[in-house]
Amino acid sequence: MFMGEYKHSIDAKGRIILPADFREELTDNFVITKGLANCLFLYTAEEWDKLSTKLRQLPLAKAEARAFVRFFFAGARQAECDRQGRFLVPANLRAHAKLQKDVVLIGISNRIEVWSKAEWDRYNEEITPSVSSIAETLVDLGI
Repeated sequence: MFMGEYKHSIDAKGRIILPADFREELTDNFVITKGLANCLFLYTAEEWDKLSTKLRQLPLAKAEARAFVRFFFAGARQAECDRQGRFLVPANLRAHAKLQKDVVLIGISNRIEVWSKAEWDRYNEEITPSVSSIAETLVDLGI
Protein backbone atom coordinates (compact mmCIF):
# COMPACT_ATOMS: atom_id res chain seq x y z
CA MET A 1 0.00 0.00 0.00
CA PHE A 2 1.25 3.47 -0.88
CA MET A 3 0.92 6.29 1.65
CA GLY A 4 2.68 9.46 2.64
CA GLU A 5 3.68 12.76 1.06
CA TYR A 6 7.15 13.47 -0.35
CA LYS A 7 8.50 16.68 -1.86
CA HIS A 8 11.09 16.53 -4.63
CA SER A 9 12.23 18.45 -7.68
CA ILE A 10 12.01 17.52 -11.32
CA ASP A 11 15.36 17.83 -13.09
CA ALA A 12 16.11 19.46 -16.46
CA LYS A 13 15.65 16.11 -18.24
CA GLY A 14 12.19 15.56 -16.73
CA ARG A 15 13.22 12.99 -14.10
CA ILE A 16 11.87 12.70 -10.56
CA ILE A 17 13.35 10.72 -7.68
CA LEU A 18 10.91 8.08 -6.50
CA PRO A 19 10.96 7.86 -2.68
CA ALA A 20 12.58 4.65 -1.42
CA ASP A 21 9.35 3.66 0.39
CA PHE A 22 7.51 3.74 -2.94
CA ARG A 23 10.32 2.09 -4.92
CA GLU A 24 10.09 -1.12 -2.89
CA GLU A 25 6.47 -1.72 -3.83
CA LEU A 26 6.45 -0.21 -7.32
CA THR A 27 9.23 -2.59 -8.45
CA ASP A 28 11.13 -2.22 -11.72
CA ASN A 29 8.37 -1.57 -14.26
CA PHE A 30 5.29 0.50 -13.65
CA VAL A 31 2.77 2.58 -15.57
CA ILE A 32 2.50 6.36 -15.50
CA THR A 33 -0.58 8.06 -16.93
CA LYS A 34 -2.69 11.18 -16.78
CA GLY A 35 -4.53 11.50 -13.52
CA LEU A 36 -7.60 13.44 -12.57
CA ALA A 37 -7.34 16.98 -11.14
CA ASN A 38 -4.12 17.90 -12.98
CA CYS A 39 -1.88 15.23 -11.53
CA LEU A 40 -0.31 11.99 -12.72
CA PHE A 41 -1.08 8.45 -11.57
CA LEU A 42 1.58 5.76 -11.13
CA TYR A 43 0.43 2.14 -10.94
CA THR A 44 2.23 -1.12 -10.37
CA ALA A 45 1.92 -3.45 -13.35
CA GLU A 46 -0.54 -5.56 -11.34
CA GLU A 47 -2.76 -2.60 -10.42
CA TRP A 48 -2.65 -1.30 -14.00
CA ASP A 49 -3.81 -4.72 -15.24
CA LYS A 50 -6.76 -4.61 -12.81
CA LEU A 51 -7.71 -1.09 -13.88
CA SER A 52 -7.30 -1.74 -17.60
CA THR A 53 -9.46 -4.86 -17.33
CA LYS A 54 -12.25 -2.78 -15.78
CA LEU A 55 -11.84 -0.03 -18.38
CA ARG A 56 -12.05 -2.54 -21.24
CA GLN A 57 -15.40 -3.70 -19.88
CA LEU A 58 -16.98 -0.27 -20.22
CA PRO A 59 -19.60 -0.07 -22.99
CA LEU A 60 -18.08 1.05 -26.29
CA ALA A 61 -21.39 2.59 -27.36
CA LYS A 62 -21.25 5.21 -24.56
CA ALA A 63 -19.37 8.37 -25.50
CA GLU A 64 -18.41 9.07 -21.88
CA ALA A 65 -16.90 5.61 -21.51
CA ARG A 66 -14.88 5.99 -24.73
CA ALA A 67 -13.62 9.41 -23.61
CA PHE A 68 -12.59 8.10 -20.19
CA VAL A 69 -10.76 5.10 -21.67
CA ARG A 70 -8.97 7.34 -24.19
CA PHE A 71 -7.92 9.70 -21.43
CA PHE A 72 -6.19 6.94 -19.42
CA PHE A 73 -4.74 4.81 -22.21
CA ALA A 74 -3.53 7.59 -24.54
CA GLY A 75 -1.43 9.12 -21.77
CA ALA A 76 -0.16 5.83 -20.38
CA ARG A 77 3.48 4.82 -20.62
CA GLN A 78 5.55 2.09 -19.07
CA ALA A 79 8.27 3.51 -16.88
CA GLU A 80 11.16 2.32 -14.77
CA CYS A 81 13.62 3.79 -12.31
CA ASP A 82 17.27 4.24 -13.09
CA ARG A 83 20.05 3.29 -10.63
CA GLN A 84 19.56 6.56 -8.73
CA GLY A 85 15.85 5.85 -8.26
CA ARG A 86 14.71 8.43 -10.82
CA PHE A 87 11.99 7.95 -13.42
CA LEU A 88 11.40 9.96 -16.58
CA VAL A 89 8.14 11.84 -16.97
CA PRO A 90 7.37 12.28 -20.69
CA ALA A 91 6.84 15.87 -21.87
CA ASN A 92 3.11 15.40 -22.57
CA LEU A 93 2.54 14.15 -19.03
CA ARG A 94 4.65 16.96 -17.52
CA ALA A 95 2.43 19.41 -19.41
CA HIS A 96 -0.77 17.71 -18.24
CA ALA A 97 0.27 17.94 -14.57
CA LYS A 98 1.90 21.38 -14.95
CA LEU A 99 5.19 19.99 -13.62
CA GLN A 100 8.03 22.48 -13.75
CA LYS A 101 10.35 22.32 -10.73
CA ASP A 102 8.88 21.46 -7.33
CA VAL A 103 6.74 18.30 -7.21
CA VAL A 104 4.89 16.35 -4.56
CA LEU A 105 4.45 12.57 -4.65
CA ILE A 106 1.65 11.18 -2.54
CA GLY A 107 0.70 7.60 -1.78
CA ILE A 108 -2.99 6.87 -2.31
CA SER A 109 -3.47 3.21 -1.38
CA ASN A 110 -3.04 1.40 -4.73
CA ARG A 111 -1.41 4.26 -6.68
CA ILE A 112 1.01 7.15 -6.41
CA GLU A 113 -0.01 10.63 -7.50
CA VAL A 114 2.49 13.19 -8.80
CA TRP A 115 1.49 16.84 -8.42
CA SER A 116 3.18 20.15 -9.07
CA LYS A 117 3.71 21.69 -5.64
CA ALA A 118 1.67 24.75 -6.63
CA GLU A 119 -1.30 22.60 -7.75
CA TRP A 120 -1.06 20.41 -4.62
CA ASP A 121 -1.03 23.47 -2.35
CA ARG A 122 -4.00 24.96 -4.23
CA TYR A 123 -5.91 21.68 -4.01
CA ASN A 124 -5.27 21.39 -0.27
CA GLU A 125 -6.41 24.97 0.38
CA GLU A 126 -9.58 24.24 -1.57
CA ILE A 127 -10.43 20.85 -0.06
CA THR A 128 -9.39 21.22 3.59
CA PRO A 129 -12.41 23.30 4.70
CA SER A 130 -14.74 20.69 3.15
CA VAL A 131 -13.19 17.50 4.55
CA SER A 132 -15.66 17.19 7.46
CA SER A 133 -18.71 17.53 5.23
CA ILE A 134 -17.20 15.12 2.68
CA ALA A 135 -16.66 12.59 5.48
CA GLU A 136 -20.32 12.87 6.42
CA THR A 137 -21.40 12.00 2.86
CA LEU A 138 -19.12 8.97 2.85
CA VAL A 139 -21.10 7.44 5.68
CA ASP A 140 -23.72 6.57 3.05
CA LEU A 141 -21.06 4.52 1.26
CA GLY A 142 -20.22 2.55 4.40
CA ILE A 143 -16.97 4.40 5.15
